[in-house]
Amino acid sequence: MKGQLTLRSVIIGCVGCIIITAASVYTALKMGALPWPIVFAALVSLFFLRACGSRSLNEANVTHTIMSAGAMVAGGLAFTIPGIWILGAGEASFSQMLVIALAGTLLGLVASAYLRRLFIERQALEFPIGRAAAETLKAGNAGDRVGAKLFASMGLAALWTVLRDLVKAIPAMVLNKVPLAGVTFGIYLSPMMLSVGFLVGVVPMVSWFAGALWQLVFVSGGSAAGLLNVASAQAINSSLGMGVMMGCGLAVICKDVLPRGAQALAQSKGSRADANSASAFGVPGEDGKAGAAGKAGAANEAEAGALQSARMRRGLLALGAAALAYVGCVFVGVGPITSVVVVLFAFVTVSMSAQSVGQTGIDPMEIFGLIVLLVVAFIGDTPQLQLFFVAAIIAVACGLGGDVMNDFKAGALLGTNPRAQVAGQAIGGIIGAVVAAIALYALVGAYGPEAFGVGREFVAAQASVVATLVGGVPSLPGFIVGLVIGFVLYLLRLPSMMVGLGIYLPFYMSLTGFLGCVIKLIVDAVVKRRTCRLDSDERVRRAEAAQQTGVIVASGILGGESIVGVVLAILAVFAA
Repeated sequence: MKGQLTLRSVIIGCVGCIIITAASVYTALKMGALPWPIVFAALVSLFFLRACGSRSLNEANVTHTIMSAGAMVAGGLAFTIPGIWILGAGEASFSQMLVIALAGTLLGLVASAYLRRLFIERQALEFPIGRAAAETLKAGNAGDRVGAKLFASMGLAALWTVLRDLVKAIPAMVLNKVPLAGVTFGIYLSPMMLSVGFLVGVVPMVSWFAGALWQLVFVSGGSAAGLLNVASAQAINSSLGMGVMMGCGLAVICKDVLPRGAQALAQSKGSRADANSASAFGVPGEDGKAGAAGKAGAANEAEAGALQSARMRRGLLALGAAALAYVGCVFVGVGPITSVVVVLFAFVTVSMSAQSVGQTGIDPMEIFGLIVLLVVAFIGDTPQLQLFFVAAIIAVACGLGGDVMNDFKAGALLGTNPRAQVAGQAIGGIIGAVVAAIALYALVGAYGPEAFGVGREFVAAQASVVATLVGGVPSLPGFIVGLVIGFVLYLLRLPSMMVGLGIYLPFYMSLTGFLGCVIKLIVDAVVKRRTCRLDSDERVRRAEAAQQTGVIVASGILGGESIVGVVLAILAVFAA
């Protein structure tokens, strides 16, 4: 760990973690999506460590591990807790949100640390986001220009947000006077939304917009044609969108998680059988061969003893974390038996999350929370408020687990000490839990519970799905049809989660995100045109440089609006 987990890496990582976590709460609530911040954190870590005179990629890797940990904790809270206010199921105090975040963080940390060897070394899953972070650090040619681009774009977005939301000198939306029944048409003047469209990628964004076009045709066109009234069309459409997203989550489990889990179990049994066979052959004999076998057997026994000791330590650590998480569940009002179910299922769902992230780069954390919520609702009479708490704990655990596994993959590619990464994740996860709870509490305090929900200040799409399933689906046939569509689309390797978002989110948000994707296509075309006469190696180099610049600028813009949004909310709380 020496030279990797350093004082400066902890300081830089913690400051970055606070900023990224607060911004992630705002982004998840405002946009209904949360891009992975790992590559962005890797670039920022590399820049600041170079400014401090360090060129260690492993130190940068640990720094960005700390920095990005809180983002997915924020996502776990933001994708579930606002459903309480959307449904009107009660109130969540700051202490409850904090305990939920900490309990989920503990479970996510221990479960992912326990699973590291299986998914990173034995199965060697791809983890594309973690690999991208490692390649970003390996590039090593960021230089001081990265910081200039990052902070310039962040400052411009922050200024724009102040002028729009505080000074009111810029309208929030344009072209919003188009008369379309049941659909809010317009372009949202949000740099952050444009950045999301730029960063998500062409195929996912086109899929997202395809879902939005369906919403436009079905709700507005259907009501205009007299086939349905607006309220019925909106109910069917929202249920359809929720079903598509839920179907995608179920397909991830059925297609990717369960088969891999069965395979891993078979491999584990085979490994134990091989070890037992090797030990059986290591018996002292009368000749040299037997003696050599005896020495090999002794070595195997020593190795097995060390392995057993390590497993014992991990087991005790897991039990300790599980006990603390259990206490947290009981503290927020989840019953003793239900708390045991939540803790046990947390380890299962984090494994599912790791599988999904390792194979697809997608972490449907709220879907895993919904699954456990439904199990808990089935086995006992749990109040609605506590059902949301259950979903939140699982979502936080799965969100952090996915982030941890991505970081482990980057560490495996760079040769980073896993213990340094676990320590970094623990630091960042705990800080992230505190900051996420503060940010969410500040936002609801500033804007009120009525500001959350589709078509409101904070769309909170995933939390709306959770609230709907807790309170009852508006159109059960629409939900079932969507469930089937989402499942089939995922099996066909199409981004069904993005289609569901497009169907569910307000049309103006999808249109704005699509414009961000169009900007990316234009930038790519301009770069290609300007480099068409260069040799192939130089064209590739220029394209990669342009791609990196685009990620930096878009990430800075996204961060600028997110951070100012949280700051304005906190100021509003103090001014109230």
